[in-house]
Amino acid sequence: MTAPTRIFLIRHALVEESARLTAYGSMDVALCEATLARERPAHEWLARRLPREARWYCTPLSRTRATAMAIFAAGYPAQEPIPLPHFIEQHLGEWEGLTHEAFTAVLRDPPHPFWNHGADEKPPGGESLSEVVARVGPTLEAVAAENEGGDAVIVAHGGSIRAALAHACGFTPYQALQFSVKNLSLTRLEKERGHWRVGTVNEEPPAG
Repeated sequence: MTAPTRIFLIRHALVEESARLTAYGSMDVALCEATLARERPAHEWLARRLPREARWYCTPLSRTRATAMAIFAAGYPAQEPIPLPHFIEQHLGEWEGLTHEAFTAVLRDPPHPFWNHGADEKPPGGESLSEVVARVGPTLEAVAAENEGGDAVIVAHGGSIRAALAHACGFTPYQALQFSVKNLSLTRLEKERGHWRVGTVNEEPPAG
């Protein structure tokens, strides 16, 4: 029997404080250096938790590559991550960079109970979560095909990880936003005999 193909999805580390005050979406913002230093135990946990022979991918945004580098520095054998442009965070168009208060004021739909905008909200010049699912899904399938029977690690974003879950499980955008995907959490999807299975969602480093 062929081994399942396993895709390990990691949400990037916490971004700098000034960026957290805004709806930064697909803007290229830096990681918080102070938090990065404190999170060394989480990086070490991921370095131990992830399979050694996995192929790594990250998005074009620097925060995903910097997160991968931190995990490598914490003990995982380093490699050059492959760029994965279609796993970039949801593009918020003209609303990117707005403060959270200003962002809330321009929403057309009520925000999701667990997110700062509605599941079907499409900012001017941006994209809806359904459109994120439409670009993430084929890329997830391509990564699975490239690593059939093996392992891959994708360092990505909360939006694109939820989109991957939506694609794999046939969830609606509203249902996808019901998943908690915290910084440095681990989500594992497995493909076996043409079908997707969820191994874990939002697995976090042990406390302490």
